[in-house]
Amino acid sequence: MKKVTSVFWIALALVLLAVAYGALAPTNFAEVTGNIEGFLTTSFGWYYLLIVSVMVLFCLYFLISPMGQIKLGKDTDKPEFSFATWVAMLFSAGMGIGLVFWGAAEPLSHFAIDPATAEPGTAEAFRESMRFTFFHWGIHAWAIYAVVALPLAYFQFRKGEPGLISATLKPLFGDRMNGPLGILVDVIAVFATAVGVATTLGFGTIQINEGLAYLFDGIPGDNFTVQMIIIAVVTILFMISAWSGLSKGIKYLSNTNMVLAISLLVLVIILGPTLLILNMFTESLGAYFQNLVKMSFRAAPIDGENRAWIDGWTIFYWAWWISWSPFVGIFIARVSKGRTIRQFLFGVLMIPTLISFIWFAAFGSTAIDVQNSGVDLTGLLTSEVLFGVFNEIPLGVVLSIIAILLVTTFFITSADSATFVLGMQTTNGSLHPANAVKLTWGVAQSSIAVILLSAGGLDALQTALIISAFPFSFIMLLMMASFYKALNIEYKAIKRKR
Repeated sequence: MKKVTSVFWIALALVLLAVAYGALAPTNFAEVTGNIEGFLTTSFGWYYLLIVSVMVLFCLYFLISPMGQIKLGKDTDKPEFSFATWVAMLFSAGMGIGLVFWGAAEPLSHFAIDPATAEPGTAEAFRESMRFTFFHWGIHAWAIYAVVALPLAYFQFRKGEPGLISATLKPLFGDRMNGPLGILVDVIAVFATAVGVATTLGFGTIQINEGLAYLFDGIPGDNFTVQMIIIAVVTILFMISAWSGLSKGIKYLSNTNMVLAISLLVLVIILGPTLLILNMFTESLGAYFQNLVKMSFRAAPIDGENRAWIDGWTIFYWAWWISWSPFVGIFIARVSKGRTIRQFLFGVLMIPTLISFIWFAAFGSTAIDVQNSGVDLTGLLTSEVLFGVFNEIPLGVVLSIIAILLVTTFFITSADSATFVLGMQTTNGSLHPANAVKLTWGVAQSSIAVILLSAGGLDALQTALIISAFPFSFIMLLMMASFYKALNIEYKAIKRKR
């Protein structure tokens, strides 16, 4: 542990304080964090809508700009991973477990429980449910990740800077980023990563528990003992993977994730309402692009009911993706060496977005079709909806087994990737953080999940994570400005040499 920086100790202390608060006074913790989140959502919803739209435009600009030909690395560097493995890594770290958790549940909610503007259960609510789900999980989300990943990869692999968030701001602030200001920036990133993955471990454990309870009569649902066993097994597996390194453990897990995900997706398309799925995907894709600008700036300032929906869904998601961006962005940057900026942005923005759209069209359409057939899924918990859908289509048990395996492998990959990222960020951006540091963070993440599952503080910690998005969003804006400044200087120098 000699190589750890002060960021390690400060961030770990803050995480432990937040967890202690959530475990010892869960009601008060939930009230305080809920009030802060409510204030930020209500007062700064306009800000989130604007900055995320700016991030999308920022990425699209560099996608088509001549500067997109510049490589994330030296001109002679080659990509470390094949394109397929790289996409699998992006997808697994960026959204994986969330797609399984929300794939059927979110479109169903927008259709039958809480539509954006339509009447629940109507054809318009069906169309709206898919359009807004595409919106929340589409290009905007991946642009948020790209805004963190792109500057990191550029400064780390082309300019030789440490793989730290603070290092990307040196063109603006110079050596001041080597002092307390830089430590503050990196502590915010580490806190968001540690808390984000811990909450995901908790929610992933709940879904695995519900799936096992669905498959096996002897296993109780929502049972703390079962959840403890799940976390223990998963922790052992992801620590073994973390110990084996990036090019083995995470690489193989990510490829396994994609095989399982594609298998489950294809089976649902075949066994579910195939024609409905294909038609809804086609129509929703067109509706998404037709309404993209309108949805991006929809604030409903004089419509209280619609405003509440936007706060609860769109603003929540933009804050959620921002809060996850330190972890996902750092990981994406680490595995993207050797690709040009244009290749990077095409891969990060377009491929995972398309996969997500197909996924939601398949699972969402199937869930709504089951609901319309007379089976009420709206009374199920979010973690139960997927298994409720599988119960109504052929080979439901087989699909449930694959889904549990997929949640587990996504679960392991997220935790494994997070220990790697946390290790990097607390050892001065090392590309190969010490196993002892990764082990410490791995045990810390699992312990946090166990404590909060026991005390009932998981939702409040998730709220605390979303609050962290607000200060980090300003860091992201500075990263964009810093990246543009440095890249523009280099591009002008390249043009002068020609």
